[in-house]
Amino acid sequence: MEKKTNYKSGMEMKALWALKSLLCAYVVTGILLLLLTFLLYKFGLGEDKVTAGIIVIYIVSAFAGGFAAGKMAKFKKFLWGLAMGVLYFLLLVVITLGIYHTLQDDGIHLLITFLLCAGGGMLGGMLS
Repeated sequence: MEKKTNYKSGMEMKALWALKSLLCAYVVTGILLLLLTFLLYKFGLGEDKVTAGIIVIYIVSAFAGGFAAGKMAKFKKFLWGLAMGVLYFLLLVVITLGIYHTLQDDGIHLLITFLLCAGGGMLGGMLS
């Protein structure tokens, strides 16, 4: 009976780590998007620069989430970082579907975004 309680407590802790890490990633996303919006307003950036900025925001945000997950996990950090990068991407897709009711990108752009988020999260976990 005691082992089930410890196992459940461990699973709850891991879920809490994941939520905290995702929250960290989305706070970083919000701050960086505000900064990009300011730069767009102030300097009238072109579409190509805004697109590059959004890609950088994906990577940095996934990195932050993976870094936070790795710090909390203290073991198998790269796997926790990878998991946070994947969860970050999935939440981006869910939010996009919720707002637009469709995915506006083609498959290759979606795959590239997935790889960037997963790689950024894994790198964050490895460096934590």
